[in-house]
Amino acid sequence: MEQIELFTIENPCRGVCENSVKGFCKGCLRSREERFHWHTLSNESRHQVLELCKQRRQRLLKARQDRLTLASSKALPYGMEEGGDLVPNTMLDDETFELTSEPFYPDANEY
Repeated sequence: MEQIELFTIENPCRGVCENSVKGFCKGCLRSREERFHWHTLSNESRHQVLELCKQRRQRLLKARQDRLTLASSKALPYGMEEGGDLVPNTMLDDETFELTSEPFYPDANEY
């Protein structure tokens, strides 16, 4: 048995009204057809559209979270591993560095 709605379902428009690459509104996530025919839809159909928008938003948030997770794992400084340890560099272990009073640039006095 269908429940009778006392109030009509309001338009979910947020005033952004810009299409994404996939053709959905960036504000309310409705398709073009869903936006254009909103005023002619029954309350049951409007519930279905809102449920579709909810599913789209969940997929969008999951995809965004996946991208952030991937980007954060790639954002480690060079030579760092996931555990935070430096990757051993055998070339540095064999070299000896000494401090000298010589300038780094040969013509440093000219600057």
